[in-house]
Amino acid sequence: MNMKKYLSLVLALVMILVMAPCALADAEEEHLDSYEASTTGNWEAMFVPIDMEGRAIDLSDLDLTPTEEELAAMKEEPAYGEPVLYYMMDACNSGPTIADELGYFAEAGLEAEGVKGSSYTEALGTRQATVAVGHIATMLVPITNGVDLTFVGGAHIGCKSIYVLADSDYNTTEDLKGTAISVPNGIGASDYNITALLLDADGIDPRNDVELTPVSTDACVAAMERGEISAALLSDTFAYKMVQEGKLKCIRSLLDEDFAGDNCCIIAMNRTFVQENPTISKKIVQAVQKAHSWMRNNIEDAAKKLMELELLGDNYEMNVKVFNALQFGLDQEFTGESLHKVVEKYIRLGLIEKMDDVDEVMALAWTPVL
Repeated sequence: MNMKKYLSLVLALVMILVMAPCALADAEEEHLDSYEASTTGNWEAMFVPIDMEGRAIDLSDLDLTPTEEELAAMKEEPAYGEPVLYYMMDACNSGPTIADELGYFAEAGLEAEGVKGSSYTEALGTRQATVAVGHIATMLVPITNGVDLTFVGGAHIGCKSIYVLADSDYNTTEDLKGTAISVPNGIGASDYNITALLLDADGIDPRNDVELTPVSTDACVAAMERGEISAALLSDTFAYKMVQEGKLKCIRSLLDEDFAGDNCCIIAMNRTFVQENPTISKKIVQAVQKAHSWMRNNIEDAAKKLMELELLGDNYEMNVKVFNALQFGLDQEFTGESLHKVVEKYIRLGLIEKMDDVDEVMALAWTPVL
């Protein structure tokens, strides 16, 4: 070996020795940044409201009093004089309850009565309830299976996320491949559907790359600690305290940027009722959306009122932070576009089995009465 080649080799070896610790440090720093983002940064960032200009509906100043034409039309409809049966839900799905509490149904010329049950989907489908706010993921598949309900307006974004133990090696959904993930309310139910969408967005096949299994919400953390599951889909309010305590960390959420621009929950009504009572239905949705506008513009008062009604947990700081991110009251056009994307995904992933035409599903699922 000549002297020139020898010196070149020595110089190359020196460079490797000098740069290797730097590269290792950079890799460790990058991993640390990723870990910190998943446990703290992203968690706090999740609750910073996104720009909803053009996406939110604001009926704060709307006078709900029926016009002469509306009143005349209402009197011709079969449900006139009957109370609006709103399904009483807690927390973020309490728009109809707030509408009643603030007198918006009365302002719209309607009597209202709260009802409870084991399933708002069943209550709406059997006309035991007229209106409810709930998850698209809960009601969309039943609609395609013949349940007599339809979506009439957008409620809010966000509210559920995938969580893992804070000290685990799971930092992204990619890390969950080959593991079991809890979908607490069962296979084919809303948690299953939401988890499938979150995984699919990251290129992970929810049917083949992971095992989705039902473990009840209150048993999920213990199941993670025993190594039976790697992760669970949980409501952000349920996980909130455990994240703050360093027990859990969030690795994927409906409040992440790519999902925060879509509806999570929606206003739903009995489909036959809407068809038979179009004007009354419009006034019902106006009342609920005016309540949503009030909730969005008065987050602290909304949290206090729901806590007083025992429809919200007692962690005021958490309630305000979570409510602030949900963006209550979504524009009709925005909601329709968002729902169309969801229907496409449900069909592609096989979550909807009995129908394969997006437009046919939309014709059943979306009835924008405003």
